[in-house]
Amino acid sequence: MAAAAAMHISTEFINLKPNIWKKPDRASGSCCLGSDDISRKRKLPILLFDVMDTIVRDPFYHDVPAFFGMPMKELLECKHPMAWIEFEKGLIDEEELARKFFIDGRDFDLEGLKDCMRSGYSYLDGMQELLHTLAADDFEIHAFTNYPIWYNIIEDKLKLSAYLSWTFCSCISGKRKPDPDFYLEVVGHLGVEPCDCIFIDDRPTNVKCAIEIGMGGLCFQNAESLAKDLSHLGIDLSVPNI
Repeated sequence: MAAAAAMHISTEFINLKPNIWKKPDRASGSCCLGSDDISRKRKLPILLFDVMDTIVRDPFYHDVPAFFGMPMKELLECKHPMAWIEFEKGLIDEEELARKFFIDGRDFDLEGLKDCMRSGYSYLDGMQELLHTLAADDFEIHAFTNYPIWYNIIEDKLKLSAYLSWTFCSCISGKRKPDPDFYLEVVGHLGVEPCDCIFIDDRPTNVKCAIEIGMGGLCFQNAESLAKDLSHLGIDLSVPNI
């Protein structure tokens, strides 16, 4: 959350172009699943979605500074530099987060912060419709996200599990994107080759890592551009009102 706000993205990645996913040549043995039987039954590619600011609005950037009554710059200066990252990786629980969130150890209303986050979670324009279309077409869709156990709050409010599985969360794996080991853990768990996956994220550095290990990668801007990018990759979908 706060770590993301402080991250500086190199301009060389801003215009990152999608790595084009092509149906693997299984006859040649390149980029194949464990068996021909599995590859026939499993629809490919598998779609891996970041969640925050890709599917769901991230309340941190607008709502949380207002909750604390300070501008973002001041909040970033006051917060502990590692507390949220540790929370995202499941290394500390929310009580420890409350104790460590501010460098000076000041108290704050943890339940109030959670309510603030809950109120701010909403689908980005067009994304619920896009996910519905992909799920209705029987694509296998997984969340691949840096987020703490509060992903349960998102699920309770928005019911993302109607469209995807919360399979790969940093708070469960103990790893965060763009750690390459997290990506390799994903493909190992799925039992596929990297080229059998398309990864969608709003952060170019995370997409770059996916491409480097052999996944297809798309840098998310909005639902309309994502639908076009997926179409260019051979995933044709018609999403109304995007």
